[in-house]
Amino acid sequence: MKKTTRLFVVGLTALAIGIGVGNLFNLSAEAGDPNSLSEDEEKAGFELVFNGTDLSGWKHGGNWKVEDGAATREGSGGNLTFTTKKVPDDFELRFQWNVGKGSNSGIYYRPGQYEYQILDNDVHIDGKNPRTSAASVYFCMAPSKDVTKPVGEWNEGRIVCKGRVIQHWLNGEKVIDFDYADKEWAFNVDLLKQRGADLAARGGSLYLQDHGDPVWYRAIKLRAIPQDEDIGHKTVQPAKISDEVLEAERKKLEGIVQRREDARKKAAQE
Repeated sequence: MKKTTRLFVVGLTALAIGIGVGNLFNLSAEAGDPNSLSEDEEKAGFELVFNGTDLSGWKHGGNWKVEDGAATREGSGGNLTFTTKKVPDDFELRFQWNVGKGSNSGIYYRPGQYEYQILDNDVHIDGKNPRTSAASVYFCMAPSKDVTKPVGEWNEGRIVCKGRVIQHWLNGEKVIDFDYADKEWAFNVDLLKQRGADLAARGGSLYLQDHGDPVWYRAIKLRAIPQDEDIGHKTVQPAKISDEVLEAERKKLEGIVQRREDARKKAAQE
């Protein structure tokens, strides 16, 4: 729905309930611009890394644009990368995301395949496996439950990382919280390592994945977490995965490893 159409519909609703058009924009102002920092966020040290107007500070292949205050992709050209600075070792990232039907994207925040999954869980095949569903540490750790909103509605995401602890939040709920050095998660750590990521890696660039699907991002805010700050670590148990899904996951991993090996052999021969 276009912005002007939304305002017209909201205006009619306002009139119907007696608010009046004269107060409509005051209500909008009170709601606030998502691409701005609140007083509390400023005090906490957040930096607005997307201004909602243009893609200053970001690099892409000509396939990303700003539409109604959100970064969205079109055509081919790859990911949208924040180039102003690297992601701090200890950090908090807040963002809002929205997807089209069946869409797949992700937020990468450390080197390698280190991803907060963005997905339409109901339609995309990755939604069948909690470990590759929305808000997962993709191919590593499943969220405790699915709290995504319906396609077309804005979701609020949050990533908190300090030391060896990784937390993923979705729509106000902490759905992932684990210490990757804990032996309980050795399988998960190794699974991601086989896919191509070391959970101990640091110094990566923040980037938004282009998977060729409709996706929108806004309200992207980043801060470094002070050394003495307590992030409230308390392990969250991931959702259980059925034997059938685990078998499909195993076969998928075999394919990933085999393709990587074939590519290595081909490069060695050239």
